[in-house]
Amino acid sequence: MNSEKLALLLTREMPYGKYKGRVIADLPGHYLGWFAREGFPSGELGGLIALMYELDHNDLRSLLDPLRKAIRPA
Repeated sequence: MNSEKLALLLTREMPYGKYKGRVIADLPGHYLGWFAREGFPSGELGGLIALMYELDHNDLRSLLDPLRKAIRPA
């Protein structure tokens, strides 16, 4: 896991579906779980959703907090 991939979770938006336009880091856990059961999309998007699923599933969303503050300063 590298910081560039983590930063992409905070900037890449979901391109379709119910959560279209929401950054991947803000997708709800049940939606990430659905992808884990049904299959992740191919390519970079699928890799980022899979990474976010692992962070959510292992209760590690807080790892994104320092990056979130750096990307979107208050």
